[in-house]
Amino acid sequence: MNIDRWKPKRPSAQSVNLRSLILALTVCSAFIPFANTFYASYVVQRQQLIDTTLQANYAYATKLANSTEDFLQSALMQLDYAAHVIADHMDDVKRLEEETARLQIQSLSFNSSAILDATGVALATSPMTLQLKGRKLDTEGVRESLATKGPVISRPYLSTAGNFLIVLSQPVFARDGKYLGLVAGTIYLKQESILQKLLGTHFYQDGSYLYVVDRDKHIIYHPDSRRVGDMPARNAAVDEIAAGHAGKAAVTDSLGVEMLAGYAVVPSTGWGIVAQRPQEATLAPLHALMRTVLYKTLPVVVLTLLAIWWSARYIAKPLQLLANGARTMDKPSTDHTIRSVKSWYFESHELKKAMLIGIGLLQKNISKLREDAHTDPLTGLGNRRHLNAIIADLQAEGTPFAVIAIDIDHFKHVNDSHGHDAGDAVLRQLATQIREISRADDIACRVGGEEFLLLLPKAPLHRAAQVAERLRREVEAAELPVVGRVTVSQGVAFWPGGDAGVKTVLKQADAMLYQAKRNGRNRVAVYEAQREAPSVGES
Repeated sequence: MNIDRWKPKRPSAQSVNLRSLILALTVCSAFIPFANTFYASYVVQRQQLIDTTLQANYAYATKLANSTEDFLQSALMQLDYAAHVIADHMDDVKRLEEETARLQIQSLSFNSSAILDATGVALATSPMTLQLKGRKLDTEGVRESLATKGPVISRPYLSTAGNFLIVLSQPVFARDGKYLGLVAGTIYLKQESILQKLLGTHFYQDGSYLYVVDRDKHIIYHPDSRRVGDMPARNAAVDEIAAGHAGKAAVTDSLGVEMLAGYAVVPSTGWGIVAQRPQEATLAPLHALMRTVLYKTLPVVVLTLLAIWWSARYIAKPLQLLANGARTMDKPSTDHTIRSVKSWYFESHELKKAMLIGIGLLQKNISKLREDAHTDPLTGLGNRRHLNAIIADLQAEGTPFAVIAIDIDHFKHVNDSHGHDAGDAVLRQLATQIREISRADDIACRVGGEEFLLLLPKAPLHRAAQVAERLRREVEAAELPVVGRVTVSQGVAFWPGGDAGVKTVLKQADAMLYQAKRNGRNRVAVYEAQREAPSVGES
């Protein structure tokens, strides 16, 4: 494991910080209920408006259907009264003409009136401009009246004069029950009439309107008179009317406009009156209200979001700083950084305490691991890894240094004769002596079994040779338990030495070490124009 390269892993790009999570959660917690309430309120009020409008249109259509039924029954009663008046005067043309004029003018219920005999010949008509007197009428309404010999409200039809109309008639009977003919009144559906006034007078200005269809689904009244006689296509309300049902429904008119319709049936005729209002007009006040509510609440929403953002930032800041510290826990300065975090709430305070304890243990372990990784466990000196790191730093900084290669003479004999424990004692003793003759900046390492290396930064070659000689004398003079005396051979070189690189200088020191051994051991050899320092002692 390379301790120098150990660092806590940074979060991936997909990780989300706590501030964003708090902000997102709080915004969702505020926005979703608001949106749900806003939407639910809209849906409920929308349905209430639609239901209210449908009910209002149904009530209005029912009222008009009742009014129309009352009008038609009243008109039939007028005709019935006239029938009784003229029953004894069917041969009095003047009296008949007066009665038809009265029917048309007095009540304004009819656009025209007529008295016919039992064969359908017109005895009197009003207005006279119709010029039907003396003619036999064979229209649909007349045929129906003659055939039933009773009260009739005809289906709408197109007359010989080109008028789209309905005929209301009452039979005329003599005192002995003989059928004498009929008295009839016509209502023009495409011209001004009392029925048109009754159905056409309403006060909506929002696109609402009313129309009437007969039992065959033909329009017999419409605000646009050009539609009279048409048959609406694919209209649910009209289909229900044709089946004799009253009610309310959302429909689409012939122009594709969505309408809220109420419809009712006129009992005596089977006509259906449809009152309808555009759905858009019904919902327009609600849309305006919801927009107003939205505009009124928008500033509060913005202020709330700002408060949430600030709160999330304030809450997350201690944890964010602690998280930043967690990414640099291997650095000595992290402890101070963590201590400076203001943990103002319980959880962050406890986390800060735990991190400080963890950082202390981590730094201690890292230091121990680094020391173990760079230290020889037997002697406590640096190992080859430590040596390489130091040399790389010196080379990078351009710092000159001297090298002393040290080897214990006949160390194998020590191990063979006295055992490895004695050999280990010799190695520890030599390490102690090397430290004693070293300066604070000097670096001592054990690079092999009995091989050591001492680096002397900024020390000239002759000074390194003096240090090596001093070490040689102290080793030679020391008396060790069991083993007695030992000696060392040393080689000295210097960097930068000419064009030689660091590896070359190390090899030069090693070469000098072996030269010292070849020359008899217990001596120092210096790489300087192949000139050795004088050797001391015996091999």
